[in-house]
Amino acid sequence: MHDINKIRSNPDAFKKMLELRGASADIDGLLALDEKRRELLTQAEELKQVRNRVSKEIGKMKDKDARNAKIAEMRGVGDQISALDNEIRDVQAAHRAKLLEIPNMIREGTPEGHSDEDNVEVKVVGEIPSFDFEPKPHWELGPDLGMIDFEQGVRLSGSRFYVLSGAGARLQRALIAYMLDLHIKQGYMEKYLPFMVHMQNFEGAGQLPKFADNIYRDHEEDYGWVTTAEVPLTNIHRDEILEDVQLPLLYTAYTPCFRREKTSAGRDVRGIKRGHQFDKVEMYMYARPEESDALLEKMVADAEETCQQLGLTYRVLRLCSGDIGFGSQITYDLEVWAPGSQEWLEVSSVSNCEDFQARRANLRYRPEAGAKPQFVHTLNGSGLGLPRALIAVMENYQQADGSIVVPEVLRPFMGGVDVIK
Repeated sequence: MHDINKIRSNPDAFKKMLELRGASADIDGLLALDEKRRELLTQAEELKQVRNRVSKEIGKMKDKDARNAKIAEMRGVGDQISALDNEIRDVQAAHRAKLLEIPNMIREGTPEGHSDEDNVEVKVVGEIPSFDFEPKPHWELGPDLGMIDFEQGVRLSGSRFYVLSGAGARLQRALIAYMLDLHIKQGYMEKYLPFMVHMQNFEGAGQLPKFADNIYRDHEEDYGWVTTAEVPLTNIHRDEILEDVQLPLLYTAYTPCFRREKTSAGRDVRGIKRGHQFDKVEMYMYARPEESDALLEKMVADAEETCQQLGLTYRVLRLCSGDIGFGSQITYDLEVWAPGSQEWLEVSSVSNCEDFQARRANLRYRPEAGAKPQFVHTLNGSGLGLPRALIAVMENYQQADGSIVVPEVLRPFMGGVDVIK
């Protein structure tokens, strides 16, 4: 969420941001509501001052009739104040709703573009692997080895669901455990989080109202199933004032993620690249504003280390204005090469949101004793997202005989299994 003072002082900058993003929001309507809100607040405050002043006068009045007349007059003023307070509540609700619809500003230097095709490649690490046989995609490898069962998933839950079995389930679990252990070594504190949270948390993280259609909800209670661990991690310190010595805070967490994927109909229909339920290990940071860019570089490097230790060829992209996320100012994507699918797969998206989420969730810190609280900066990134990391391991480590070699860093989590046959 934005500081309304910044929008009021430079609306054209926000309109330009919307144009670059290819997004829409009613800046003029927001400013009209803001003006009306301030006018109503002024009117209400003036009437309350009159009421307070006259109430003191009434207490000193000796003439009963004159006193009763003033009391009757103040009842009318009280009715006006009540009516204004009701109107102010309605205008403030509409004002906040419009404010919540405005995406984050874009960092200067962000490449201009309309889609992921306009993202800029920063670097490629590793060589595209070559095989002396035709590598299979995971949707063939998985069933052949008894690792993935698509029919069981559809039977249980419908399209975009699957069942991992045996070595498939164990390899998934190994990846999660390995990544959590690595992030702990990198300086993150592990959190085990609720997988369903109050809907207010989605607003704080910037998921609402923008992505309302993608959230699975409890129809009887105020709960939503997390779309990403970013949602509870953003809100874990909601409405708190952190002390300067506590920052930066680095967290990592595993959660399953639930998304209705309405916005991706018809995309990635083969295999397990995109589903309504998937696993992800998240990295998250609360930072002092002056530290957040350096910590963004650390988070990108931490995600890269995961790819490097898994022996995967990957590339880093800087997202363009039309592809960057709603809450982000600057984002780098990491994509790994999948030789069977013959494509780059996004496994991490690392973003600096600056104070955008902090304003929505009221996340503040006190720079020094007695100082006025300030909003923190928040950063998030996948480290890495599954099942795409699973796909990359399966397809890159496949052998001519149809088996899959287990990467060395995962073997301690696989009970010593080094080849899946």
